[in-house]
Amino acid sequence: MYTRLCAAIARLCLQIGVVGLVLLIAAVLYQVIGRYIFNDTPTWAESGSVLLVLYVTMMGMAVGVRDAGHIGLESLLVLAPEAVRLKMELLIHALVLVFGAVMAYYCAVLAQSVWDYKIPTLGVSEALKYLPPAGAGLLIAMFSIEHILALLQGKEVEPAWH
Repeated sequence: MYTRLCAAIARLCLQIGVVGLVLLIAAVLYQVIGRYIFNDTPTWAESGSVLLVLYVTMMGMAVGVRDAGHIGLESLLVLAPEAVRLKMELLIHALVLVFGAVMAYYCAVLAQSVWDYKIPTLGVSEALKYLPPAGAGLLIAMFSIEHILALLQGKEVEPAWH
């Protein structure tokens, strides 16, 4: 059940990421047209694009952790005996879990500390810059737990895009 939940969340993140990329392309296109054709650059387009990049990147990073799409140095693990390899994989996922939890916590603290400040060109809270990494950290922790449970059961996590 936990694996199905994580898979559903990962698929949702991928879908939101695709929508975010389409919006990002539209915002950048609007910015270029405004700047070079109408000589009137929209003030929100650049900061909005940066915010969209942050959201898309953070969601993609979390899904990359779940789907094992991140960079890994596994050449030595392949050569290791099964018992050593299992312990090392558990250690790796435990360290990634700690990283995700720490990232989630401190980005949430940062978001809370700047909640009352506004992004001038968008008129929204500065906290929106720190919420994506906080959410991604939470997802990374969840997905690491999923990997640890799968390893302990002798299974592998199926990628969300299958």
